Amino acid sequence: MSEQDNHIMQWADGRVRCRWCNPQNPLYIAYHDAEWGVPCHDDQRLFEMLVLEGFQAGLSWECVLNKREGFRQAFDGFDPLVIARYPDEKLEALRHDSRIIRNKLKIRAARTNARVFLAIQAEWGCFDAYLWHWTQGKVICEQGCTRSLLSDQISADLKKRGMTFVGTTIIYAYLQAMGVICSHDEGCWKQVQHAEDRPVCP
Repeated sequence: MSEQDNHIMQWADGRVRCRWCNPQNPLYIAYHDAEWGVPCHDDQRLFEMLVLEGFQAGLSWECVLNKREGFRQAFDGFDPLVIARYPDEKLEALRHDSRIIRNKLKIRAARTNARVFLAIQAEWGCFDAYLWHWTQGKVICEQGCTRSLLSDQISADLKKRGMTFVGTTIIYAYLQAMGVICSHDEGCWKQVQHAEDRPVCP
């Protein structure tokens, strides 16, 4: 099955999926079916995915997804309170942890961003309120984009607050993952299933 064809034919289970989903990777299929594009309002998961999207920079999401359980173990379940207090020794130890992507700047960004995340929680009551206020709680539906005015604005604000690895392309991918932007391909069973839940479709 070619990358161009895999979104227009039925898969082994009879469902049609987005063309980016790897039919040979059960983790990727499960992620596509159960997580990607589903509106998320849980701060713990919002933080986890923010960190992981930062680690994806320059890599494929599949690479990060395959290591997600290792990341969870190495980063204390992505508890921002714990990560915000990581000493430099912990960051150095993570550089030698084979369970994760061992990039020095991305590891350091996890601590920096945890601290900013906590500050946003303190200001807004929860990160969920901050994130969804940008669209007044609505889901935006669009396909074929890698950035938008919305991701530009959120990226700029997060950078102003001190976060790193939150460029507009990273934030756009994050918004798609968290369901703020619904980008399932036309014909994908998820796009069809949630059609009535997408009030801002063009």
